[in-house]
Amino acid sequence: MGLQLTQNARVVLERRYLLRDTQGQIVETPEALFRRVAAFIAEGERKFGAAPKDVENLADEFYELMTTLAFLPNSPTLMNAGKASGQLSACFVLPVEDSLEGIFETLKHAALIHQSGGGTGFSFSRLRPHGDFLNHTSGVTSGPVSFMEVYNAATEAIKQGGTRRGANMGILRIDHPDIEAFIAIKNDLSRLTNFNISVAVTDAFMDAVKTDGNFDLIHPKTRKIVKQVSARALMSRIVACAWQTGEPGLIFIDRINAENVTPGVGAMEATNPCGEVPLLPYEACNLGSINLGRFVVTASDGQAHLDWEGFRKAIMLGVHFLENVIVQNTFPLKQIQEMVEGNRKIGLGLMGWADTLMALDIPYNSAEAIALAEDVMAFMCYHSKLASLALAKDRGRFPFFHQSVYAKGTWFFEKFAHDPAGGITAEQWRALDQAVAEYGLRHATTLCLAPTGTISIIAGASGGIEPLYSLVFKRHVLDGTELLEVHPGFEAALKAHGLYRDEILEQAGQEGTIKNMSQLPQRLRQVYVTAHDISPSWHVEMQAAFQRYSDNAVSKTINFPESATMEQISETYQLAFELGLKGITVYRNNSRQFQPMSLKTLTVDPSANDDSEIAKLELVDGRHCPDCRKPLAFIEGCHQCPDCQYSVCG
Repeated sequence: MGLQLTQNARVVLERRYLLRDTQGQIVETPEALFRRVAAFIAEGERKFGAAPKDVENLADEFYELMTTLAFLPNSPTLMNAGKASGQLSACFVLPVEDSLEGIFETLKHAALIHQSGGGTGFSFSRLRPHGDFLNHTSGVTSGPVSFMEVYNAATEAIKQGGTRRGANMGILRIDHPDIEAFIAIKNDLSRLTNFNISVAVTDAFMDAVKTDGNFDLIHPKTRKIVKQVSARALMSRIVACAWQTGEPGLIFIDRINAENVTPGVGAMEATNPCGEVPLLPYEACNLGSINLGRFVVTASDGQAHLDWEGFRKAIMLGVHFLENVIVQNTFPLKQIQEMVEGNRKIGLGLMGWADTLMALDIPYNSAEAIALAEDVMAFMCYHSKLASLALAKDRGRFPFFHQSVYAKGTWFFEKFAHDPAGGITAEQWRALDQAVAEYGLRHATTLCLAPTGTISIIAGASGGIEPLYSLVFKRHVLDGTELLEVHPGFEAALKAHGLYRDEILEQAGQEGTIKNMSQLPQRLRQVYVTAHDISPSWHVEMQAAFQRYSDNAVSKTINFPESATMEQISETYQLAFELGLKGITVYRNNSRQFQPMSLKTLTVDPSANDDSEIAKLELVDGRHCPDCRKPLAFIEGCHQCPDCQYSVCG
């Protein structure tokens, strides 16, 4: 069977991924793209003495893994593998030092990364607050927010390799004296349009919120207390802004550092733009995602179940693929190459989670789904570490291993043996520890849950671990034709019940949910839920289930109805903290000043050849921009991303 791509997938590949000649004409098929990527990544074997036939065989395995749409790497790998640029990583974190020279040196480095197709995360917490006296000039500092504006303007001027707009994460610690100005900056959607922002909250702050205590704001250079504020009042400011616009998000910085697997190398202070990869300064991470829906099979009795053995093989091969991405990568900076090759972090994740649950007849908002999430992630954790162990035996442990938590030989047993999941026993975790103590691991981290953006469209899968936004979309073609696009699982379920009718599809598309459609069986309405059918607490529970076995973090949006109160958002933040999340992003429906895209209607001009046409196909979930993952707003007749300037018109 040949490569099975949806129309959306083919158009996205044509617009952004396939090679073009000097006249801009496409000179590559999707099959040739995957062959190019597979061959280039497999070439990494030669650096370890592999025979030509072994390299060829591995390239065939990588090709099959991608063309069956069971796994795809992050976009820079698909775009750049085998090309002159050769930059294959998606995620970077850069330090911002408290000097004019340091600030602009980092800005130069960020520009090079954006040009190569990567996104950047920064903590601005080291910068002195606004109005601080400068001895050498007798002037005063302008503070972190002003320099974020400079970074934003620079990002605006750079288009990532002509295919992706730059994306940034800006972070400020909760104890920084300028935190109140930082919290409110995105209330004006015309500011920091190329940034997501998050507050790095500490355990001490969360405790002070709970006890209604005061909280110290501390000068980042002198470490002296600048002033005291009410912790609850400060949290209320965060909640009010998040209620209004969805930003800032929170990252739980102490938890991130408590689970930093290389504490001897340094402390974490920032994440990548979507928050799923906390990184040390100058680190990068190479990501790829398994399409779990491809591993749902139907037994002879008609019951669907996961093919765990096929899933295991995909995990092992996916880790090998991402290892070779590091081997074959051309890094934009020497400092990044040194850090990446020292820790060799990779992030294998999932897409198609909502598809999987529906195929297995499991409601997203159920204890059964939460339990399966833990089983799937524990299984991935264990087998990805076995794959990394095998590579360490052959190629050596990651160089900073002796500065990692793995060196003591008890990490996995102490962390996971008390609550076995995924069929992995306590003794298996203990045996893994013993083997790792002897041979090491090839990678400091192996897992993260990314949003998957455009690669989930290429794979024909639901994005990341998110629920679906809608089951039915309406597509208008410019010749006047109107077509309904139906989620294939929902379509099959309707046909199985003899209910596949236009009026049902129309109602499902208009309402964005089937929960109130009494003409449908109750079980169907329970299983085929959409994002706003699911309470915020279930969203948090799902994120927590995946976080427990991920050594990086989880990209997830906690959806709220438009009627949600600030108190409900505050309670959700506390629940996220208590359940062990590393970060949280909330979005209240219709909160971004204008009406976000809710009517699932897209106008498509097949002859168009610009970025707006890409967006029409990428944003079929009606919720997020494919790169910055922010909700669309309805502005001047178009559904637009206020942060990235993608638009869906018509």
